[in-house]
Amino acid sequence: MANLLNVYKGPDSVRNYFNPDASPPLPLVEIPDCLNPYRGDGVRIYAKMMSMHPANNVKSMPALNLLQHSVKPGQTQTIIEYSSGSTVISMSLVARVFYGLPDVRAYLSNKTSLAKLRLMQFFGLDITLFGGPSQPEPDDERGGIRAAERMAKESDSVINPNQYENDNNWKSHVRWTGPQILAQLPEINLLCAGMGTSGTMTGLGSYFKAAKPSVYRVGVCTAPGDRVPGPRSHALLAPVQFPWSTSIDHMEEVGSHHSYSLSLDLCRQGLVCGPSSGFNLQGLYQFIEKRKADGSLGELAGPDGDIHCVFLCCDLPYQYIDEYFNKLGDEHFPAIHNKHLAAVDLYRYDDRWEVEATEALNSFFNLDEALSHAPVPITSKVASKPDTSVIDLRQSLDFQDFHLPGSVNVPFVYEGTPSPFSDPYVLESLWRKLEETFKAPNKDLLNLINGKRVLLLCYDGDSARVATSVLRAKGYEADSLKGGFRELRKLRETSSTPLCAVNGVVNEGLVAAPLGHVVVAGEAA
Repeated sequence: MANLLNVYKGPDSVRNYFNPDASPPLPLVEIPDCLNPYRGDGVRIYAKMMSMHPANNVKSMPALNLLQHSVKPGQTQTIIEYSSGSTVISMSLVARVFYGLPDVRAYLSNKTSLAKLRLMQFFGLDITLFGGPSQPEPDDERGGIRAAERMAKESDSVINPNQYENDNNWKSHVRWTGPQILAQLPEINLLCAGMGTSGTMTGLGSYFKAAKPSVYRVGVCTAPGDRVPGPRSHALLAPVQFPWSTSIDHMEEVGSHHSYSLSLDLCRQGLVCGPSSGFNLQGLYQFIEKRKADGSLGELAGPDGDIHCVFLCCDLPYQYIDEYFNKLGDEHFPAIHNKHLAAVDLYRYDDRWEVEATEALNSFFNLDEALSHAPVPITSKVASKPDTSVIDLRQSLDFQDFHLPGSVNVPFVYEGTPSPFSDPYVLESLWRKLEETFKAPNKDLLNLINGKRVLLLCYDGDSARVATSVLRAKGYEADSLKGGFRELRKLRETSSTPLCAVNGVVNEGLVAAPLGHVVVAGEAA
């Protein structure tokens, strides 16, 4: 119960942050009644949030206890552990925080998900994959567990803590987790935890057998032929050397569907946890249901008449997100609206690429000599600046009526078409056409954009903004005129700065012909 304010200072701040002896106990939270179908039977259910440890998983305490009894300061340089994820990730963090050792290597199954592999890479782990069963037996000489052990024997600078056979695994829960739970909930009557290496249940079961023998201990295994990350089937527990069989009073088998479904329910009610947490809760439900059915549920009640149950929330759900969708199906998740947009409009936008009308005119045209005090057509004195191009995306009739000098017409959009940012189908159609056109531009287009500063214009600025995103993604220097020709018309009506040819009056040599062969009107979005 140290450090109630949960503040860590000084040179040992992170060590103390990771040290259960220097930290408040991990939270114990009663689940809401909507997740407790047995509340009316006097059953109260609490989640022990092992995921709230700094390493975010139940294996953080075993990792600390294992390394405290294995690392030889000044001699140990490398740590190797066969682990599906949580144990070796916790070891990598503990090794750096407590011992300054960055060389932690993970041996694991080649059937491990890409998300987990990347998570381990994220935490700096050196990874070696092994074929064969995803959960090999500890004594299988062909598997990665024995390979890690053999490598550690080859050098005094290498250690293999071996979570599968090292009693300091389960003794960590005798040392920390069990005492925390009992201090937080002295009235506890029932404890439920999953069986993987069996260290968690062995440690908790052993602790409560000594500290409060009346606590009923339920272990949970995976149903035969099924798989949940972490726990094992009953058959795979046979070679485990920990005294797990004397640490439980009853065993339940749980399948993956209930595990993921209940985990999802817990997360949506604010108890964020991974599938093995739902697995543990489902095992507890099944046991309670059986005792209720045979009329013996009340035998578990304490002096207050209630049955106080604790199950463990072991880790977080994020590395398993794809598995939730695969296991449960789309019906468990809200729909994504405009999902088709996930395949288009894939490139970044930048406010700096969307320029105001006056800024665009000054950036792309030499206006000084052409300024006058009346809104007249641009004269031959106005020319675009060197190495610039102006591409007008409007239809040809609108282009002929009103355009900037030197601009080229590549008709993509129609006046009156909704903005691509208000109509997702307009955006999809426009983006696909832009992408198709500019991924391999023809000779005329390439001459317009290659090595040039490009200004893109449309009716309202939005389609040009999309085009700018596409061109920028392909390495061209492009900008769009914010507000499009609507803003230019306003500027023409309110400013003395001459802007363009009006009503078809075009000065010879200043306006390029439309590139109708690039994008014909019938192909426009």
